[in-house]
Amino acid sequence: MNPLRQLVSQTAIYGLSSIIGRFLNYLLVPLYTYTFSTGEYGVVSEFYAYAGFFAVLLIGGLETGYFRFRNKQNFSNETVYAGAQSFLVLVNLTFLGFIVFFNETLAAHLHYGEHSEYILWFASILVLDAITALPFARLRAENRAWRFAGIKLTEIFLTIGLNLFFLVACPKIAAAWPGSAIRFIYDPAIGVGYIFLANLLASCFKFLLLIPQLRGIRLQLSPTILKPMLVYSLPMVIIGFAGMVNEMLDRAILKYMLPYDLDTNLQMLGIYGACYKLSILMSLFVQAFRYAGEPFFFSIAGREDAQKSYALVMNYFVIFGVFIFLVVTLFIDFFQYFIGSDFREGLDIVPVLLIANLLLGIYVNLSIWYKLTDRTGMGALVSLAGAGLTAWLNIWWIPIWGYHGSAWATLACYLFMVVISWLLGRRYYPVPYKLGKITGYIAFGLTLYAAHHFATEVYLINTWLSASASLTAYLVTTAWFDFRPLLRHKHDI
Repeated sequence: MNPLRQLVSQTAIYGLSSIIGRFLNYLLVPLYTYTFSTGEYGVVSEFYAYAGFFAVLLIGGLETGYFRFRNKQNFSNETVYAGAQSFLVLVNLTFLGFIVFFNETLAAHLHYGEHSEYILWFASILVLDAITALPFARLRAENRAWRFAGIKLTEIFLTIGLNLFFLVACPKIAAAWPGSAIRFIYDPAIGVGYIFLANLLASCFKFLLLIPQLRGIRLQLSPTILKPMLVYSLPMVIIGFAGMVNEMLDRAILKYMLPYDLDTNLQMLGIYGACYKLSILMSLFVQAFRYAGEPFFFSIAGREDAQKSYALVMNYFVIFGVFIFLVVTLFIDFFQYFIGSDFREGLDIVPVLLIANLLLGIYVNLSIWYKLTDRTGMGALVSLAGAGLTAWLNIWWIPIWGYHGSAWATLACYLFMVVISWLLGRRYYPVPYKLGKITGYIAFGLTLYAAHHFATEVYLINTWLSASASLTAYLVTTAWFDFRPLLRHKHDI
């Protein structure tokens, strides 16, 4: 199969697992926001913000390192995989032991002294996810996208089922038959902890499904293998950690930076976390592209037309990204019902977060300059600069504008990283990106969004009619300028 067509095919399959799976998981947001208060949901948002940081640290950048070294002449695929997996197991078991030992102290420090089990359950989830990261990377490298998608979907279906069991079925059974055996399973005092418990049980089952990818591996910590791989991979930790600062720092510090009492701060965090979920379609698109794109970028790096292919990929990535932006923002009157009414006061941050995530996807495309030239250290500096900007803007803007400041800080950071990465890419790995089209489509999307609001608020045009007309205008424009020529020259894809 032609590499570009393979990328589209792989992205579609990964997207199937991500979009269908995460969308089904996304349907839990109404369950959470209609079941729990804004303050209780703030606890969930805080814990999952921490998860992003620890996931980066516990994986150690070895996914990308595995892709880079598995086909190198001096190393065999199996020894690279075994060495990386052995290192991950050692690091994660050490981390889990630390959490078990200091569990009570950490719970008290985070103001969860009455629920120290939250810390232990969440640490176990992180460890299981980190240990299974390389088996998933191996499936991606071997183009076994369907097995990858099947396991991911199984995990998500199980998570959904367990959430419904704990949060819907158990309370009803306990109320109807208080003396039944359900009292040994369900304790209302655990509250949002059942979200974590459902996730943990699903992660355990995922681990069992990946045992075939772990069977037969001989655990080994060979310096010959690990040293060059870690030299390459550890800067990716800095890049990933900085990326988590950009993506998750707001939800991790809002509880402490907002100028209210602790309960009110948790309520604001809950509102922000729920509205952030409405940008999930863009996040899913970026994630699906990242899964398929990383192995694709490495696989065609030696071809003469590689740079041209990267430019073409970027162009269509932006086209689809702007389409997602318009679908969510133009039809926000529909999407708002995915969160409880108490959470909807923050809907005005959704367009900002969508554009921010689109810029993140553009940065993922641009990042090939340091991955393909082995300049991961320079890539880490770019990420660190972005993280520093995010931290500074959040500290500055949150006390002034609350969670709105966090949303704009995220956008400003990704815009900065896109510009810097593009400038460095021009020097170290020039790609003929079509800047006019890329910026033009983003500007066109923003114009359609602004025109829609002007038409509905000033001229009182029906919201659905205006939204449909704006989206149609975008589809017709992209079909004429980009997809019509594409169909005319199928053999070039």
